[in-house]
Amino acid sequence: MTEKRKARELIQTHGTNSPLDIASDRNIVVLFEDLGKQTWGYYSYTNRIPVIHINNRLRPEYAIYTGAHELGHAVLHSGINTPFLRSSTLFSVDKLERQAHRLAVHLLIGDNEPVPGESRNHFLKRCGIPDEFHIFY
Repeated sequence: MTEKRKARELIQTHGTNSPLDIASDRNIVVLFEDLGKQTWGYYSYTNRIPVIHINNRLRPEYAIYTGAHELGHAVLHSGINTPFLRSSTLFSVDKLERQAHRLAVHLLIGDNEPVPGESRNHFLKRCGIPDEFHIFY
């Protein structure tokens, strides 16, 4: 299933495109914590408890995007601890990251569509997607 279709399925199932509301509905713990200056967030799965960690230093639009991205890991790569994968050569972390980014973008777009004459950039900004992630649309 493509990330776009998975995002649509999540929206239909949960009646929202809010990553935090979807996480709550799916019993995924969301923690806002100080993760320093470099880390925006991460997904962990320990003792069968899925947790999305979001840096509490992020501006709101980045926190929402990070929540959507980490939710992508939770639904696409459930049971996988991405920090663990970084130390392993068995999986492509880059591939997993790209998949989570694409799901995040399509989730945040939701049912929105560009208005006639609207640029791609403006459309994605209007959907709350930070500039650096427009490449995943």
